[in-house]
Amino acid sequence: GVQSNSWSVHVPSDVTGELGKMVILPCTFTHPYKAFDRALTAIWRIKEPYNGTVVFKCVSQSTSELCKTAISYKNKYKLLGNPRHKDLSIRIDNLTWSDSDRYFCRVELAGDIHDKYESRSGIKLHLIAAPRIINITVSSNRDHSFQARCTAEGEPLPALTWTGPPYTNLTSVTSISHRVTKELQYLTHDGKYTCTAVNSHGRAEGAVYFYKFKASDSSFFMVFILVPLGIKVLVLVAILSLTVFSREGPSSAPSSLVR
Repeated sequence: GVQSNSWSVHVPSDVTGELGKMVILPCTFTHPYKAFDRALTAIWRIKEPYNGTVVFKCVSQSTSELCKTAISYKNKYKLLGNPRHKDLSIRIDNLTWSDSDRYFCRVELAGDIHDKYESRSGIKLHLIAAPRIINITVSSNRDHSFQARCTAEGEPLPALTWTGPPYTNLTSVTSISHRVTKELQYLTHDGKYTCTAVNSHGRAEGAVYFYKFKASDSSFFMVFILVPLGIKVLVLVAILSLTVFSREGPSSAPSSLVR
């Protein structure tokens, strides 16, 4: 090809996508040739430039051939741009938490000299998500006390609030990455306990019901047990008596002696 201008790659520093949806990562470039009709390879990698894991790759052998996908991790990555028009933009479908990473685009031109150019700073993909309650339970401790535990996820990290029957203010909160857990300790009142998760993108609620087993009064409990038991014993004695009587039959009078 004939040289025109120098190499350059243009990408935004940050892109925001929503969990479960799709996002577009833009990337355009220039190369020092007015025309180029040899093999072209487009590559996207994550984590670090040059040595990061390749998540997308396509190859176009000539200007008349589309860029054929060779690698698309989990089939989530689709080429949107036309590399022959200096556009390497891709789409990522069904975003998950693991997609939150730094992405680097790269173009390679095959010729007498294998020209290649890659973005060094890359694009940081940030994920946002409305809150979602993923677990809510009641459990007991070794000291026979009870606690309610609520776990939610979202980005930004949601704030959790417990509401319901009167309860102690003893709570504990732990968080890891986009997930947070709030534990309500020493439950004493029966009823419905509701956990609410809120962030700037929405809110979610989950509820759990707590009822402690209450032992019956001992005297009432004994009457409740013994009265039916006594009735059963009386019925059993009556049945046995009738059975014995029916087997022996009525007694016969003694015969007179004939002289």
